[in-house]
Amino acid sequence: MSGMIMPNIPALIAWGILTAFFIEVGWTPNPALESMVGPMIHYLLPILIAAQGGRMIYDARGAVVAAIATFGVIAGSDWLVDQFNASLPEGADEMGQVHMFIGAMIMGPLAAWIMKKLDALWDGKIRAGFEMLVNMFSAGIAGFGMAVAGFFLLAPVINWIMDVLGSAVGWLVQNNLLPLTSLLIEPAKVFFLNNAFNHGVLTPLGIADAAEHGKSVLFLLEANPGPGLGLLLAFTFFGVGAARATAPGAAIIHFFGGIHEVYFPYVLMKPALLLAVIAGGATGVATNVFFDAGLRAPAAPGSIFAVMAQTASGSYLGVILSVVLSAAVTFAVAALILAASRKRDLAGEDEFTEAVAKTQSNKGKESSVLAGLAGGQGTDAGTATATAIRPIETIIFACDAGMGSSAMGASVLRNKIKKAGIEDVTVTNKAISNLDGSADLVVTQVQLTDRAREKEPEAVHVSVDNFMNSPKYDEVVEMVRQQREQQQDG
Repeated sequence: MSGMIMPNIPALIAWGILTAFFIEVGWTPNPALESMVGPMIHYLLPILIAAQGGRMIYDARGAVVAAIATFGVIAGSDWLVDQFNASLPEGADEMGQVHMFIGAMIMGPLAAWIMKKLDALWDGKIRAGFEMLVNMFSAGIAGFGMAVAGFFLLAPVINWIMDVLGSAVGWLVQNNLLPLTSLLIEPAKVFFLNNAFNHGVLTPLGIADAAEHGKSVLFLLEANPGPGLGLLLAFTFFGVGAARATAPGAAIIHFFGGIHEVYFPYVLMKPALLLAVIAGGATGVATNVFFDAGLRAPAAPGSIFAVMAQTASGSYLGVILSVVLSAAVTFAVAALILAASRKRDLAGEDEFTEAVAKTQSNKGKESSVLAGLAGGQGTDAGTATATAIRPIETIIFACDAGMGSSAMGASVLRNKIKKAGIEDVTVTNKAISNLDGSADLVVTQVQLTDRAREKEPEAVHVSVDNFMNSPKYDEVVEMVRQQREQQQDG
């Protein structure tokens, strides 16, 4: 899920900036530039998400078919909305557009997978000279078929789901029960359902709400960094072992960097702490409801900087208090839980490393940020799986999304190579699905090495446990340095 969402966060940020500046209640209203806001969120973002999902399954071919199929879902949804509005009596409130984020997350990978299976049926059976004709027409026909299927089959289902969810949220708002959503959202975050829930459900509903009122509290239900901050501060003062030692750094990464995943292991090691983050989350929501506060657009990532940048005019007091109070309540409840179990925690084994592993299992992949929390307790697995038989000039760090963790690792190695005085080596980061055979050396986390080797069979592969602080980087630098010395001697 994160592999589809994370690469498209820049598009969401661009849309958020447009919204913050140019809508009617923005900082500098501009009707002409405001005209981009609707098409970007309704067409561009879902299609980008679908294309990325398709690319993860079947490269560029999968991305194209995924985009075609998802457009069918969007068009089908719009047609159904138009039919519904046409049947309403004059003067009745019309139904707004349904933004197909969930539809894109479903149809994108599905369409690419179907295309991949179809290609396998006639692989090796096409007469020479007809390959391009068959490839182009098969993708076009498959895309057409899946667009029609999405129009008639998937669009009604997604519209119904969003209608039910919208009605449920409306009922909670009308009955002043919106803080109860924390009972669902906070546990869901710990098990990595936050991207699906936030961008698939809350973002479309929040956009519709913001279009009517100029802001929406729904954008803050999941993105509020207060509960995570309060939890990590509680561990800073009342935790034990590795959890206490790593909590201050994790708090900085979470609050300012917007990487909420860093506090999930702390909850998993002591599930009773769910009560703390639920209480804090509910406090934050209640505060925003009381002050009628909200954001103009989604805060992505969930950093305090992103939250403040999207805060609507007149909502700053409510939003700031919601962060402060949610952190304070979470801190108080977590401190009581940690203090009550402190003697037992000191006498028993430190369960933090196990909790980190459990969090990575929930996420479905390792994370450099999470691995770094273990404080070096793990060991780096493996080294170069092949001897460099060609000069190492291009080093690529590869992970699922090709953004956060691999970018940080690439930065670390780039600095080491620069300090070693080596100038003719390029260090970049990519998603594994985008590896194209151009790398001389590929660095991945252990469980992703086999996938990377399939994409880069000729490259040297280095497997690490922790992108941020691996001793393997020094080995890579030494390997490159020795190569350069041998070239000079030769």
